[in-house]
Amino acid sequence: MTEAEAIRLFKCLADKSRLQILKSLAAEDMYVERLAERLGLTAPTISFHLKKLSDAGAVTAYKNQYYMMYSLNKEIFQTSILEILQQESDEAQKQARRDADYRQRVIDAFFEYGKLKSIPTQLKKERIVLEVIAEAFDFDRMYSEREVNIIIADFYDDFCTIRRDMVSERLLGRNGIEYWRIKNMKM
Repeated sequence: MTEAEAIRLFKCLADKSRLQILKSLAAEDMYVERLAERLGLTAPTISFHLKKLSDAGAVTAYKNQYYMMYSLNKEIFQTSILEILQQESDEAQKQARRDADYRQRVIDAFFEYGKLKSIPTQLKKERIVLEVIAEAFDFDRMYSEREVNIIIADFYDDFCTIRRDMVSERLLGRNGIEYWRIKNMKM
């Protein structure tokens, strides 16, 4: 189910009459007049709601003698909400571009000629700054504390604070005497 289809379905489900129609069709297939009689609504009102439900894919119609019968499309309701949420959004590329633009603005604001001007107070911005510094470390290499301090000092004079923050943000691992770059970085 695409994002647009999910939105259309959710809009349909947000109406009490349509929900009652779906509940009735879950019990058995029905025609417009039977649904109108059962729900205490007029046939034109039922037809209006069935058209919306049909457009959303929630119901299907078939001809049975003189009547147009409506049935619940059970397949559409077997999709879990989690599956819908995990699908890539139509907006995913725009969101990724906005994230990249924000990241670049933070980098431009806090770095000058490759040196960190100050440590951001906002955690989100500090995380971005720390990720930039972490790129100076190789993944498959162990570093002594002195080596870590020298690399960080190229970016910022207070290497102790940066080193501690990189360990707490899980950008660097530490076993007491050695440090390494952690591979599951969010970037």
